[in-house]
Amino acid sequence: MIIVDVETSGITPVRHSLLSVGAVDFSNPGRLFYEECRIFDGAHVDKESLKINGFTNEEITDSKKKTDREVIESFLRWANEAKERTIAGQNPAFDRDFLQATAHRYHLDWKFAHRTIDLHSVCYSHMIEHGIRPPEDKGHSALNLDRILKYVGLRPREGKHNGLADAKLEAEAFSRLFYKRGLLPEYEKFPIAA
Repeated sequence: MIIVDVETSGITPVRHSLLSVGAVDFSNPGRLFYEECRIFDGAHVDKESLKINGFTNEEITDSKKKTDREVIESFLRWANEAKERTIAGQNPAFDRDFLQATAHRYHLDWKFAHRTIDLHSVCYSHMIEHGIRPPEDKGHSALNLDRILKYVGLRPREGKHNGLADAKLEAEAFSRLFYKRGLLPEYEKFPIAA
């Protein structure tokens, strides 16, 4: 698996742009990927998205930053070296769709399968299996990343979202749910709760 987390200028892959890509090779967790880019020409920018990820208008239009094409090309090269390349994460369809739309924008080969592994579903199943009712809000699941982190014994995120920091937390949560053991040394101080 490749645990991926992207930050974007909005929620629609054809209208909005990648801003950063963070990833962890689950089979080889020392292999990390993180790059940032400026928005593509004509990309729409949602102010709410920038509030969540903390990027400023100046940062996302900085001509010194890599282009989204350069970042997706770099990510594809990095990902191709992974033993197993199924995309995983919290709501991985969102991340996959942004990466795929960026690759298609530049006519680059997209070699990933459509199937993904969703941390939400894995944790939801784990809770049901252990007799724990998953949290709900307005009649649907409220099992967001911060609640999952707490469930597995990690601290919720503080501050703005970051692609690599979130990908690492998601990878750690997967390991704790799948194997009842940690994955990354930086989280050893947090006892496994799930």
